[in-house]
Amino acid sequence: MTVPADKATHHKPEHNKPAHVYPATYHREQSGMGIFWRRLLEQLPSSVQTGKAQSKMPARVLAQLGLGSGDELLGLWHAQRQLKTNTRLQLAVFESEAIDATWLQRHWEDAGILATEHTPAAARQEPHPWSPLAEQFIRACPARIIGCQRLSFDDGRFIVDLHFGPLLASLSTLAVQDTGLIHEWFIHPQYLDSSRHEKLLWQMARVSRDDARLWHAAGPASSPASGAADLTGLARKTGFALVDIAQVSQALAPEPTPASAPGQDAIALQERRALRHQTRTHQGFCPLPTAGVSHSPIAIIGGGLASAHLALSLAERGQPLTLFCQDAALAQGASGNKQGAIYPLLTPENGPLSRFFQQAFLFSRRRLQQLLDAGYPIAHDFCGVLQTGHDDRSQARLDKIIQGQDWPAEIATAVTATEANAIAKVSLDKAGFYYPLGGWVSPAQYTRAALAQAARLARVEQRLNTEIQRLEYRDAAWYLHSHRHTFGPFARVILAGGAQLTRFEQTKSLQISGFRGQVSHIPARPKLSKLATVLCANGYLTPLDDNFHCMGASYVKDAPNLDYSPAEQLENLHKMQHSYGNKPWVEEMDIRGHAARVGVRMVTRDHFPMMGCAPDVEAILAAYEQQEHTNERRHDSQHQWQTRPAPIHTGLYVLGGLGSRGLSSGPLAAECLAAQLCGETPPLDYPSLALLNPNRMWMRKLLKGKAL
Repeated sequence: MTVPADKATHHKPEHNKPAHVYPATYHREQSGMGIFWRRLLEQLPSSVQTGKAQSKMPARVLAQLGLGSGDELLGLWHAQRQLKTNTRLQLAVFESEAIDATWLQRHWEDAGILATEHTPAAARQEPHPWSPLAEQFIRACPARIIGCQRLSFDDGRFIVDLHFGPLLASLSTLAVQDTGLIHEWFIHPQYLDSSRHEKLLWQMARVSRDDARLWHAAGPASSPASGAADLTGLARKTGFALVDIAQVSQALAPEPTPASAPGQDAIALQERRALRHQTRTHQGFCPLPTAGVSHSPIAIIGGGLASAHLALSLAERGQPLTLFCQDAALAQGASGNKQGAIYPLLTPENGPLSRFFQQAFLFSRRRLQQLLDAGYPIAHDFCGVLQTGHDDRSQARLDKIIQGQDWPAEIATAVTATEANAIAKVSLDKAGFYYPLGGWVSPAQYTRAALAQAARLARVEQRLNTEIQRLEYRDAAWYLHSHRHTFGPFARVILAGGAQLTRFEQTKSLQISGFRGQVSHIPARPKLSKLATVLCANGYLTPLDDNFHCMGASYVKDAPNLDYSPAEQLENLHKMQHSYGNKPWVEEMDIRGHAARVGVRMVTRDHFPMMGCAPDVEAILAAYEQQEHTNERRHDSQHQWQTRPAPIHTGLYVLGGLGSRGLSSGPLAAECLAAQLCGETPPLDYPSLALLNPNRMWMRKLLKGKAL
């Protein structure tokens, strides 16, 4: 669910405003939090950079209970840059109240970190050292939504995961591997009282290393008998040492040591490990990729958007890889369209699908911005997306979405017909739903830029014109067979080949279907060329790029060929005419040139992508046949499927099924898979990972005791 909006603004409530939590000097570089973060970073195990690869170790994870005004994360980021370490850092922030970029900007301006029009000229000449970081963070557009938002900076060397929502729920569903456990915790002063709950402390313990400590800063308004004093006993009970930041806030202070004798309790540490094991056992039906960064390359089969973004996420972690593409160049399949819309898929109830797509859309938008900032030429326009109805039924559906939630303004907002006309710059005369952060991007250029950036960060070998026809697993390794050659051995192989996803014996049973889509290319015309936003109704239409608009798309299941279809070209035109009638700009649409492009999109029934371990379907069915299917044994059967690790093909993974919204969903799905393959915590929780798992169609039935 989304957080209800404040009546006056979309910002975090004023009672959480942290203006007087710390002394005025606490955020300066040479005192308080600045020294704390530097001292803490100096104690973390460092990594060694080899060649042009990034760190070969999983990110060092710090966690913060309470966001405050965001000053702490800027201080940590600045300290990392000052130390010039190769160690990758991941900061997990758990905050019950969701905030957005506007809220952060306001507070950083109040704190003097960001300049305003009222900032004195002298101060502008000597800006705050955190100012560039704050500007980058705001450009990343954190949004007021529930769930985890991943923000990645400095080529993946500094990652911030913003977990917005109920603290206990966020922590209890965090999918942490042993190599991704939290090294240290910082409790914001405003959360000292909130942290005095045993269940919350145990979940914090579950996701933490045995030697992790709880750091806190009491602040000038706190009394010795307040939250920190009461927290000491609970911290000791759950295996933590509680430490006051004041121990390291003095310039000549020694390195921090635990203050709460007798320190950690061996029994408590055993209990937290048992809790970790219990949580993972309960998720047995959803096997997660586990491993770590290796000097041996990972094999990726595919040459589209999913493959390229997986390569980039792996390269940011220093993982070498070999990419096999059957074509002479990248993005020759569905990722080769001239333009594609990028915006979230929303539902009236804002359920798991809707929440996933909001997270994914925002991550993809940030990834695109990072590549643009790195200098890659990617045709795009963050011009927004305007969705309207095209008949009574679709309008009723859209009205349900609009009225179903108090959507954050940065995600979507209802607009009147007059406002819609002003946004589109052409006459629509229809009310609609506007996605202000959306727009369009060239999928092909987005794909090529992602792989080029991956090659800058790690060892990436591209094998074009190499069609892998068969996979073989022998001697605990995978071998890839083309028509003439055999490649391998590979410990890990990822299938991300779009339309070729089910061509292999190991994946032929995946419940996924191919849909042919023809996108029409409409030449520029005077009235039509004024279109200033992406239109989405019965089909979609993009603004002008390179003298053409893109209009589409057809949707034909299991089509026999990918030839140009005059009938589908006419169908695309009829969809737009049906949506907006005989408007002058619609009448200018010209399809006589027969310009179009055809591709295949792989689609799942539930519209989630597929990401995770490749299921061993034969083994699942064999295990099912061996069970006794009676009402009396139904509960036993459900329990076995819940807790027993589901059969998989060891070392084989799937990334696909992106459907028609791959620009929004693909980069985040790739990031999640890469994080898990490298032993890190993904930006999706256990329930979301289960919804993306390639075995979900079978597991849903088995967990409910239904017949296959």
